[in-house]
Amino acid sequence: MTGLPRDLHPVAWWLWAIGLATAASLTTNPLLLLMIVGVVAVVVTARRTDHPWARSFRFYVWLGVAAVVLRVLWRVVLGGGYPGEVVLVLPEVPLPDFVNGVTLLGPVTRETLVAGLYDGLRLATLVICVGAANSLANPKRLLRSLPPALYEVGTALVVAVTVLPQFTLSIQRVRAAQALRAGDTGRVKRLRRFLVPVLEDTFDRSLALAAGMDTRGYGRSGTATPRERRTTGALVLAGLCGVIVGVYALLDQTAPRLLAGPMLAVGVLVAVAGLVNAGRRVQRTHYRPDRWRAPELGVVAVGLAVAVLGWWLSHHQLPIAYPSVSAAPEVSVTALAVGLLGLAAVAVSPPPRVPGTVREVVR
Repeated sequence: MTGLPRDLHPVAWWLWAIGLATAASLTTNPLLLLMIVGVVAVVVTARRTDHPWARSFRFYVWLGVAAVVLRVLWRVVLGGGYPGEVVLVLPEVPLPDFVNGVTLLGPVTRETLVAGLYDGLRLATLVICVGAANSLANPKRLLRSLPPALYEVGTALVVAVTVLPQFTLSIQRVRAAQALRAGDTGRVKRLRRFLVPVLEDTFDRSLALAAGMDTRGYGRSGTATPRERRTTGALVLAGLCGVIVGVYALLDQTAPRLLAGPMLAVGVLVAVAGLVNAGRRVQRTHYRPDRWRAPELGVVAVGLAVAVLGWWLSHHQLPIAYPSVSAAPEVSVTALAVGLLGLAAVAVSPPPRVPGTVREVVR
């Protein structure tokens, strides 16, 4: 049972999407990546609302397709370095000696194209996961759920993530308006006639959102003194530097282990201390704050489980997680669990609230 229709906490959807994106970043298996993309599409279709930001998922899909195409073209232009069966012979452009090891055009092998396809598909999956979170989570409620210390950064982030949804809505409005009136039929003039009002309407809506948030106090530093602001900034920057060093040491097995877990833990603690110090000077009231309930915890648990299984797969089943470019990819039971477990978010989350119902009107 998923309960009555309601909007899930936006942070829960973001954590679920981050879990799936983490699993996708730990593999180049195209079968597993396509399963994750399919799961994301099914969940978005089943749980998105009718709000403008929920209609932007298809644009993230097209961005993913563009990422795959550009990644393959990049391999073709710069050469892949993968020996094998030559499928395309291009004239090689000579380069200076100081760029030794880099080739421009030249013979293209099948293995090079496959490697570019694998890398592009992984990047596309990450983009689509972010698009799913942006389509499922209400950005305004997400800003309201941020801790006080992150209001200044959150204001800019919310304006940034709403540009694409607003762009989607502007395209629909301008296309409907131009369908009712005659105009230029040439391709160049018709494109200019379409793009100018779309871009203008998108930026106007984003600026209106920023102005509305500014009038409500978002992004203001309060009564903090210059010394307090410098202390907070130093703590946050030092913590972020520690986190970056710790993450790099975790990914690079040749780095000293002292720079891995301990440095990451110290960086997180210092950054949290800076955020807590900044949050003391920002006071905000909440009207009907979003509560964390069992469905939110279930969705987050699903994303965490997918990330953990993806990490285990990348460390214990390397041929499955990183298949060879010269052989057909395979899947295992664990890989199937990584790819399909994300569907459980539909089962544990409630259906979205439909605007116009009695429950929505009363609210």
